[in-house]
Order: sequence, then structure tokens, then C-alpha cells
Amino acid sequence: MRLMTEPMFMIPVFHEKIWGGTGLHDRFNYDIPTDHTGEAWAISAHPHGPATVVNGEFKGESLDTIWAQHREVFGNAKGDVFPLLTKILDAHEDLSVQVHPDDAYAEEHEHELGKTECWYVIAAEPGAKLYYGHHAQTREQLADWINNDQWDKLFRTVPVKAGDFFYVPSGTIHALGAGIMVLETQQSSDTTYRVYDWDRTDAKGRKRPLHKQQSIDVTTVPHVDPKLDVTKTTVGKATITKFVASEFFAVYEWRTNGGEAHFSRGKAPYTLASVLDGRGELIVPGEQPYTLVKGMHFIIPFGIKEWTVKGDVQIIASEPGAKA
Repeated sequence: MRLMTEPMFMIPVFHEKIWGGTGLHDRFNYDIPTDHTGEAWAISAHPHGPATVVNGEFKGESLDTIWAQHREVFGNAKGDVFPLLTKILDAHEDLSVQVHPDDAYAEEHEHELGKTECWYVIAAEPGAKLYYGHHAQTREQLADWINNDQWDKLFRTVPVKAGDFFYVPSGTIHALGAGIMVLETQQSSDTTYRVYDWDRTDAKGRKRPLHKQQSIDVTTVPHVDPKLDVTKTTVGKATITKFVASEFFAVYEWRTNGGEAHFSRGKAPYTLASVLDGRGELIVPGEQPYTLVKGMHFIIPFGIKEWTVKGDVQIIASEPGAKA
């Protein structure tokens, strides 16, 4: 079967959130649905928000359909579902403090993948902080503090600034604080267990449900910060940073800085990419150059074995890991 040799550019799917704002419009000029827009699902095949291709052979088709019907585009990768999901989150207010299950618990209880994720911090207001991890030393202590609303004892906070990177394995209690925007790379799952939601209510005066028992079940105790082997490679003006390479995904930053960066297809069968800043070109042998501007998202399919990014552009890229 003929291999696809053009990238697939995607239209994000937007989700209104109680904690969302207008940052996705203000920074990326997206046509957001409301002034409480919290998430742009940029590269997604999840049923709660599949993204649509806007160019080429599959123009107008959703990513989940392409995955189901044209697996050769992805190097005949295995799996019932497209394993990754790329989002941009605009935390105008604090998110709920939450935790995600691993694959085994999610399959048994939610019938979907678990959710390990990571964040690249696009922007953070002065004094912004994350909720990341907890102070409980035993599961009994965790349960006691959760069931008795001992949030000041439980939650661990971390200061944050633009350019920071956080890996969030399943089982990690976490939340973005107000004034933070991130690009999130995650397993394709929408299972979230809410530990605490600041006692806030929606427009109808209703509190969102909490999931205390599930949170106690799946939280890793005690919390241990994951150790990341961040590496940086400079070729000419361009800098390639590897933030993480896990069983679920590898995540990189490509910065061309007015130069160019050359890539060749490694073991990963496809690559996801999001343009966070700047302007440049994606050059694929045998194709016309593709203009890259801030806010674009695309997939480099299996059929593209080599490509070049040039100009002055910042991209966060990801690839599926061995377990994806």
C-alpha cells in the first residue's frame, strides 16, 4: 500500500471549563467558543473530542477514523485506540486537584487507558504554582486526610515559570494553579478522579462531584518525584531538548533559532508536533514546503522518513513509547 508522504494538520477541539479563560484566543488567536474555554484538544482521536485533518488526502476526516481505517499511516501500529492526546490548557483559575489511574485500574473500572501525562509550561504569571504530589506517608494517612478534608496537610505545591517541564505519572496528585498555560502530552484517556474542587459551584449553584475513594485507591504513596534524564543537543543555531522518554511517550522541544534542524525517522512510527511560537517551514522531500505558524498542530506519518524544520520556531514534539 502507498505510504503517505505529507503531514496531517489538525483543527483543535475546544472544551469549556469552569476554570477556563480567554488565553487560548489571546495567545494563539483561536476562535474559542466562550470566555471560559479551558482546553484545546489539538491532536486527539478520543471520542470526547476527535480532531479533524484540514489538508491533503484525509482532509475533513477525524483522526479516530483515520486510525481505524488507515493504520498504514501510523506504521501499522498496534492497539485499539490512538494512544496519545495533545492538549493546550489555559488555567485562568485553579483546576481541581485530581489524580489519574494506571492502565490496569482504568481498564477494570473505566474501560479505557490509564492516564500518565506531562506538561510543558508555555506561560505562568508571577507567583504561579502547581499542586504536585502530597505529604502522606501511608495509605491510611492519605485516606484520613482526604476523608477529613485536611487539604493543607495533604497537598504539596511547587513554584512554576515558563519553560518548566513536569512529568505526571498515573497515581500523582496534581493540579495546575491559576495563571498557568501548558501544553500537555498524555495517554488518550479522559478519566479523572477529583480529590478536591475548592468548594466552588457552577452557574446553577452545583458542586462538581468528587471521587475520594477512587483517589485513595489509585494514588501512589508516598509521593516520589520522577527522575528525568533531560538532554540537550545543539546543531548550528538549532537546539533539540529531550524532556522525557517513558514507556508511554517521548517528548522533545525543537527550537530552530533562525537556523534549521534535520530529522530522520527512528523507531517511532509517527511524530506529533505543536508550534508554540514563531514562524518557520516544514520541509519534506518531494513536497512543497509547509508554512509553520504559532498554534498549528500536525502529525508526521510513518511514510515521511526525513524532514527539516527551519526558520525561527519553537515546537513541542512527541512520539509513542513502547507501551503505547
